Amino acid sequence: MKADVAVIGGGIHGCSAALNLARRGLKVVVLEKDHVGRHASGANAGGVRTLLRHEAEVPLALASRAIWHDIESELGDDCRYHTVGQLAVAETDAGLDELRARDARMHDLGYSHEELINADELKALVPGIAATVRGGLMAREDGAASPYHTTLAFRRAALATGVDIHEGCRVETLAPAAKGWRVAATGIEVEAGFIVNTAGAWGGHIAGLIGDPVPLSYFLPMMMVTARVEPFLKPVIIGTERPLSFKQMLNGTLVIGGGRPAIGDRDTMTYRPDFAGLKASAETVRDLFPMLGDVPVVRSWAGIEGIFADEIPVIGPSRASSNAVHAFGFCGHGFQLAPIVGRLVAELVMQGKASLPIAAFAVDRFDTTE
Repeated sequence: MKADVAVIGGGIHGCSAALNLARRGLKVVVLEKDHVGRHASGANAGGVRTLLRHEAEVPLALASRAIWHDIESELGDDCRYHTVGQLAVAETDAGLDELRARDARMHDLGYSHEELINADELKALVPGIAATVRGGLMAREDGAASPYHTTLAFRRAALATGVDIHEGCRVETLAPAAKGWRVAATGIEVEAGFIVNTAGAWGGHIAGLIGDPVPLSYFLPMMMVTARVEPFLKPVIIGTERPLSFKQMLNGTLVIGGGRPAIGDRDTMTYRPDFAGLKASAETVRDLFPMLGDVPVVRSWAGIEGIFADEIPVIGPSRASSNAVHAFGFCGHGFQLAPIVGRLVAELVMQGKASLPIAAFAVDRFDTTE
C-alpha cells in the first residue's frame, strides 16, 4: 500500500491528525495496534480544560477550546460537549495562596481566561459544596465532552474524508525507503512519504525506531462512574491539594478521576483497579460534597498513557528524519488538545512549521546520554 502519510496510532490524536491531513488532499493511512480509543483516548475524564495548564500548553489549549466551542461544525457530531466551566477549589488557606499566585502569573503573561473567585462566589456557583472550601480559580469557557463519542466522531470524520484506518495492525519495523518510509505492520506493508507518530504510551518506541530516543514512561489513569443522581453540579471540579477531576454528565451520572493510577503493565497491556486509589478519590468527593456519601459507584476503568518527567508532550518534527513528525506523551491531559494538535501536525507535514509556539515540546529536549 502506498500513501503520502502513515499515521502510527489511532487514538484521538492520530485520528485528528489523519483528518486534517486528508482535508488538505493527502492520502493517509492510520495503523492502530488495537482499536481506536482503546487506551488513553477512551480512559480519560473528557475535560475540555484550559484551567491550570502548563504555561507552554496555554496557547494550544486556548486555540483548541475555540474549536471545541463549534465542534459539531468540525466533526458533524456534538461529541456531548457542553460549556460548563472548570473550577479548581482550594480546601485550605495555603491552597488558596497557590491559586492566587497562579492567577497573578497568568495575568503577567497576558492571559485572562482564569478568574480567582472567593468562597462566597464559589458556593453560589456550586450549592452544596462543603462550607470549609476557601475559594477557587475558574475558567468559565471550559467544559467537558464524552471521550467515547468524541474519538469515534474523529474516526468517522477521517473515514469520510478518505483516510484508510487499519485496526489490529501493530507496527513491527520502520525502514527508510526511496521516498520516505517502508512500514511493516501486522498483515500489511505501507510505503509512505511521511510518518506521523501519535502512538501514545508506545510513542517512545516508535520515536526510537525513527531515531529520536526519548525517556517516555507510562501510567494508568483510573476513572469511576456513579449511579445517576438529580442534577446539582454544572462546572467540572478540579482538586488542587488532593488529586480530583469531578463532573456530572448530562445523564446525571458522576464521573470521578483525577490522576490516581491503576495497577498494570504497558508491555502486556494488562491492568486492574487500585481500590485504595478509588477509595481515596471517593473520599475526596464525599468531603467536598457530603450529601453524596450514599451514592453508589457502578463501574471503574483504566487506560495506559505516556508521561514525561516534565509533564508535557512531544509535539514537533523529528530531529533524526526530515520525513517524520511526533505528537505523543500527553501525560494524561491530551484530550482537550486533540483538535488543535491535529491541525498543527498537518502544518508541520505540509509546511515544515507550526502556526503556534511548540518549541517547548521538542523531541530533543531530553538528555538521553545516560
